[in-house]
Amino acid sequence: MNSANLPPLERLLAIMARLRDPVSGCEWDRAQSFATIAPYTIEEAYEVADAVARQDLSALKDELGDLLLQVVFHARIAEEARHFAFADVAAAIATKMETRHPHIFGNGGEADIARETRWENLKAQERAASGATSALDGVALALPALLRAEKLQKRAARVGFDWPDPTGPADKLTEELAELAAAQTPDHRAEEAGDLLFAAVNLVRAHGIAAEDALRAANAKFERRFRAMEALAEQADQSFASLSLDEQEALWQSVKRLEKSL
Repeated sequence: MNSANLPPLERLLAIMARLRDPVSGCEWDRAQSFATIAPYTIEEAYEVADAVARQDLSALKDELGDLLLQVVFHARIAEEARHFAFADVAAAIATKMETRHPHIFGNGGEADIARETRWENLKAQERAASGATSALDGVALALPALLRAEKLQKRAARVGFDWPDPTGPADKLTEELAELAAAQTPDHRAEEAGDLLFAAVNLVRAHGIAAEDALRAANAKFERRFRAMEALAEQADQSFASLSLDEQEALWQSVKRLEKSL
């Protein structure tokens, strides 16, 4: 079958069907399942985010295609098992978007309700309709840990379980630091380390900062400065790894001063 003359989306669906053909398809593609494909789906979503962060529109086009392929792959596996097809996925999200925007697609009666409040109210209704029994139901387990911690905290805050201001989370962070220092066993230290990180997320959330975004920016800053230290050492014909910690710290301070001067 030559799919070249099909519209792009139909062509992609046809290609996936061909790859999954039980007789003449690709051995690797035929062997995949929802579970084996899920890690690739997550990876592709991160690569989309990376292209956005780098403002690389050419890469973004490619990465969005890779992510779309993951949706098509999952939908094809589901169609083969007679659960649903790609068209059902598209129809479901179209219906959901119209339902979540009654001020646009409805009679406009909710236009005066704050967007975030309206959105969360509608999502809460959807969760209740699906059988949710807890305010925390529906927070995906596969989310990055920092992002999931923030979402769990926000859900708890909606039903009143939250500090009134940043003072409480700050005190809690200090408490968790002390408990980590006092922990005596590896398991206890690991537990207290998790509590410390959870408390840190709560504190930055209290300041209106997204923990995942803040840490991503901090990672980028550390990488930029570390690479600059390595470059300074190389310019001085030195191996960075052979320098003492004091010498490395001196390079770190030099890089920070250089950044401030720019």
